Amino acid sequence: MRNSPVSIPTLTVRKRLEAASALRSAGSFSEALEMLDSPGEFRADLCAMRGGIEFALGRFEDAALSYSAVALSQPDSPEAHYNLALCLQRSRRWDAAADAFERVLRLDADCTEARLALGACLLEMNRAEDALENFDRVRASQRKPALFGKAVTLQILGRFDEAAEIYEGLLASDPNLEEVLSNLIAMSVETHDVSGMRQHSLRLLHICPHSVAALQGLVTAAFQDGDHEDAVSYCSRLLDLTPDSLEAWHNFRIAIGHFQFGGNKPAFAMHSGGK
Repeated sequence: MRNSPVSIPTLTVRKRLEAASALRSAGSFSEALEMLDSPGEFRADLCAMRGGIEFALGRFEDAALSYSAVALSQPDSPEAHYNLALCLQRSRRWDAAADAFERVLRLDADCTEARLALGACLLEMNRAEDALENFDRVRASQRKPALFGKAVTLQILGRFDEAAEIYEGLLASDPNLEEVLSNLIAMSVETHDVSGMRQHSLRLLHICPHSVAALQGLVTAAFQDGDHEDAVSYCSRLLDLTPDSLEAWHNFRIAIGHFQFGGNKPAFAMHSGGK
């Protein structure tokens, strides 16, 4: 005679956690969540694992509810509030996420991850000055990511010289920071620094030959220099990466028109797959 199946409620919490963990490791997320279902029963450890699985599935609002229950039951746990804050941040609930990260920092003032995430939330909330003050409070041992956040904030505030100084300092310690070079390209566009735009774009393209930001910077620099042959070349490479970009097609048509006809006749697209 076959044994009757064991119902989920009769399993001990430890067994349910072990089973859910095994299912999660096997990629069976829905089954793992079913294993953690406990109507009328609250267990912080069950909610925490449930929140982790929901987060992995991209169900950030659901994960926030699960982690909120954990945080309520463990008000003095920095980890519980940090997990909740991450879910709120991924849900783009910037105000609530910022409050949660601040709660983490009240419990653990040295939590650099929370400090950096709080700065990102403040920027999303258009509180750049507060973000700047926040990044300045990061410990010296964790200064590099905070310096990047500070440079981004200064760039947003239009304090380009200060931002450039920090960016260049970061590149001096690591020349292959793609995001730093991308930001320098964007800043060069804002400040109409064609030389800097070209220099940073070439550096980025050397590191990442498929960088859209680098090719866009080189297209802009080529147009500013009146070098339509280079503009055609870079536009063509850009279209290979972004074939649906209307802006890229527009620039390509202008560039090839100037290159072939000196700008006196209408331009036309010759790139394969032209629209």
